[in-house]
Amino acid sequence: MTVDAAHLDNSAHGDHSGSCFICGAVANPGDDQAPKLSASRRPILQVVLAAPSVSGVGQSLSRNSSAASRSRDSLGYASWLRNPSVDKVIEAGWVLTEKNGELELFRDASILIRGNQIEEVREGHIDVPGQRILAPDQLVVPGLISGHTHCCSATPTRGIIEGGRSFARPLELVEMLSDDELDDLTAFNLAELLIGGSTTHVEMSLSLRQAESYVRVAKRWGVRGYPSGMIPGVARLFPIWLRQDDSMLHDSVPGTLKEIADNLAFGRRNNMANNGLIRPQMGPHATDTHTPETMKAIRDAVVELGNGLHLHLSQSTGETETVKRLWGKSPVQWLEELGLFDVPVFGAHMNGLDWDTDPEILNRHGTVYAHCPSASGAGGGTQPYPEALAAGMNVNIGIDTHSNDYIENMKLAVLYGQARMSLIEKTSPVAMKKPTIWAAIDGATRVAADGLKRPDLGRIVAGAKADLTTIDVSGPLVGTGALPPEPLNNLLYAHGLSVRHVMTDGLFQVADGELVVDDPDKVGAAGGRAVQKVWDKLAEEDWFTPTDR
Repeated sequence: MTVDAAHLDNSAHGDHSGSCFICGAVANPGDDQAPKLSASRRPILQVVLAAPSVSGVGQSLSRNSSAASRSRDSLGYASWLRNPSVDKVIEAGWVLTEKNGELELFRDASILIRGNQIEEVREGHIDVPGQRILAPDQLVVPGLISGHTHCCSATPTRGIIEGGRSFARPLELVEMLSDDELDDLTAFNLAELLIGGSTTHVEMSLSLRQAESYVRVAKRWGVRGYPSGMIPGVARLFPIWLRQDDSMLHDSVPGTLKEIADNLAFGRRNNMANNGLIRPQMGPHATDTHTPETMKAIRDAVVELGNGLHLHLSQSTGETETVKRLWGKSPVQWLEELGLFDVPVFGAHMNGLDWDTDPEILNRHGTVYAHCPSASGAGGGTQPYPEALAAGMNVNIGIDTHSNDYIENMKLAVLYGQARMSLIEKTSPVAMKKPTIWAAIDGATRVAADGLKRPDLGRIVAGAKADLTTIDVSGPLVGTGALPPEPLNNLLYAHGLSVRHVMTDGLFQVADGELVVDDPDKVGAAGGRAVQKVWDKLAEEDWFTPTDR
């Protein structure tokens, strides 16, 4: 079966007769040459383009074979997906939009994308020329926003810390990689974030080198990011953070001030790069690794860049107790006194909040709590998500370090949160509210967008940026073979492999479940080599001690 690539790129879709092959397949089901919808209502694009996987196990991000990728190129498939001058229409089983300020689901709806914006959203068919993605079994949600990532450093810790080992040494060893190897590692992790449905990342790279790497790859792939280098960076962090006496903190001030200056220079170089997709922030590690002098320097840099502050905030009771001992206030009170809540702030974890004083301050300033359910790796402890919801806080779902699967982390947030509430609600001194998938998806979209002061993100409405994620909610293991009547609930059975298409700023980065901004086989192999280099060094150091069985 052959298809003219030009036929894919230049068809008018109002009249399906003689239309492009993708829509024509629907219009002429009796044509022996046209692919037909399967019983599971998989999208036409998948029927046309999918092929059995023949890639090496564990060496590829590709879900299809290299031959399938070459076939896509011969069809001109990737070219129009990445062409901003081509109007695009997504026709989906469900679209999560906004109506009268509330989330609302539209059944059998269409989205018209023109350039980098959403032009129209409506139930039914939009009869305009343009290329179409037919997704009758899918739910379209706004591009998911992770309020806390450490992109480059995710995979080196995955699968090796779940037995109780510390993640500190693997993270330190990432810094031994060359710039090219850092880029390979960043690309693998960034590809996973995209494949898992996340289009915007509030990114705290663990060093300035890793932040530079994030920006290099993000620029190439058209990723929307708010990057910062963690201060102190990972090379200096652990002796300061895990200190036995506070002289180490006070002695660290000159080095930390230099890191702040270097990160500010990075921010100036990259501010509003890639047509505004890159907007650097400042990223102090946490309140217990800083002094008033360094935090004031952070504040001045944040005000200059104008994009916000990103930190681990009251991430443990130990942090809160340390800050109270040193400065006489909770971390939240201290930051307010220093004027650091006058800008957008994303604070991760918040296990050590002072619930008597802190929520009111955070809510007054519109601060976002980035709740990271997989922060300690698979099977880690829970975080105060139900408490934060009950306190009316702005709660986002963050990725953190070890998992790049946003759908899985949304699911974990709800399920872990419900389990936490059922176990401790009766004895908790703090009010709790049962987490729902509606709260999680709102936190993943509108809450985070508002926290960034970006009403043009996190919404599928006319005039918003065309950041979109489509998720199969009908197929095996997630759905039933039929379009579900309450599709958000099916996200509780879904995972990153359920994501089918991902678009940022009007251009597709993932199509039919596969990365299209780069060669997924090469990205996977190169990322694996970088991780293996870290693991080989760990093995040399006898780091892989036996764990419990």
